[in-house]
Amino acid sequence: MSATAAPAAASRSGLRVAPAAIVAALAAIPPVVFVAFPTYPQYDSYFHLVWGRAVLHGVSPDFGAYAAPTEHPLYIALGALVSLLGTAAGERALVMVTLLSLSALTVAVYRLGERVFGRWPGVAAAAFTGTSFALLLYAVRAYVDVPFLALVLWAGALEVARPRRGLLVMALLAAAGLLRPEAWVLIGLYWLWCGGWRRPALTALAAIAPLGWAAVDAAVTGDPLHSLHATSSLAETLGRERGIAKVPRALVTLLADVARPPVALLGVAGVALAVRRFGVRRLAVPLALLGAGLITFVATGVAGLPILLRYLTVPAVALCLFAGYALLGFTTLPAGDVWRARWARAALIAAVLGAAFVVVKAPSAGKLRDELGFVHRAHSDLVAILHAPAVRRAARCGPITFPNYRLVPDTRWLLDVPAARVGARSARRHAHGVAIFVLGQKALKRYGFADGASPRTNAPDPGFVPVARNGTFSAYGAC
Repeated sequence: MSATAAPAAASRSGLRVAPAAIVAALAAIPPVVFVAFPTYPQYDSYFHLVWGRAVLHGVSPDFGAYAAPTEHPLYIALGALVSLLGTAAGERALVMVTLLSLSALTVAVYRLGERVFGRWPGVAAAAFTGTSFALLLYAVRAYVDVPFLALVLWAGALEVARPRRGLLVMALLAAAGLLRPEAWVLIGLYWLWCGGWRRPALTALAAIAPLGWAAVDAAVTGDPLHSLHATSSLAETLGRERGIAKVPRALVTLLADVARPPVALLGVAGVALAVRRFGVRRLAVPLALLGAGLITFVATGVAGLPILLRYLTVPAVALCLFAGYALLGFTTLPAGDVWRARWARAALIAAVLGAAFVVVKAPSAGKLRDELGFVHRAHSDLVAILHAPAVRRAARCGPITFPNYRLVPDTRWLLDVPAARVGARSARRHAHGVAIFVLGQKALKRYGFADGASPRTNAPDPGFVPVARNGTFSAYGAC
């Protein structure tokens, strides 16, 4: 190798290593958060832990429990698996799975972005995804959405690497479809894309998610469409926004919430730039993710299901992909291209304005740290008050109740007790047992009040006397 060739080769090697190092650093954030900031599952996730443990004990899950969330079959199986570790280790293991899923999602976004748009646009897309406040918050609270997204994006990355790959991609989509039904649209599209009517094995895989979900619902409740009916009924009970008329405004605001407004705007610009440069065929996978996600969100409005931010996570991540191209797509142009310098200047302006928005408007690392600290304190105080001797004595006289449903599955998991031993006063008042109340403005807002629940449940009934108290909770007992 000549003297001039050696530095050039080293330079090319460095250009290859730098993106990998950046993506590795982004993927390392969730494990660091797991170690540095102990946090715990949220309401829906605790229910899946409770249901998973029940299955292991040979008990049918109570999908019809008061204000129970929609069940997700594969997440129940995961809940059963981690419950083998015990109460404390099991709940933390579920959080570890979702945080590692965020790492996997970040890498998948990079791989997909790199193969469609180029190395540096892929890095930018991974950065937009891996630093999303919404996605990190979902991961630290063990939302099912993060493993779902990781499966979907890895399916997309593998498909781009080898178009019409078939069984492996469909297997990932089938697993995703057992976590969230939004994947069913992608399953159907991929089945058509691969000519599934000629491939029995692919068709069988495509059918697993919808048929498996219906089978679980039918086995437990007798209604194969229980999840659909229960979700709609719960939305009505809790007074959540529903209906097609609410979709257009919610679509814009919620997408911006997940992806952040500057990234969402860059994503829209990236769609226009990418379609103009590459055409639709090369962009089939990211456009399918964006389009299928939007179609699914509109369909939820038509079906009368609640309009929630979580239903837009797939198109939000797709926008991150296109935003990466809008920001750093100029790096893929030839050095002498007249548009390269112009695009670079525009990208610099966009980066400065976006950074200014993040500094002024977006949630900061400090806010995330405060949130994680609050969750940790509240969980520790809940464990402490449930195990207080006076509370345990009073619990022999009747159920432990909370103002509403928010802490019911947490307590059922922590104490490993049946549904009859823990309840919500917004559903039923009891003359005996333990009534637990929430203290402090933030805790009261988070756990003391809930959609569809009367605030009167935050006052003790006659006959209940104080038995225990800590920083977040006070307990009253009556025997």
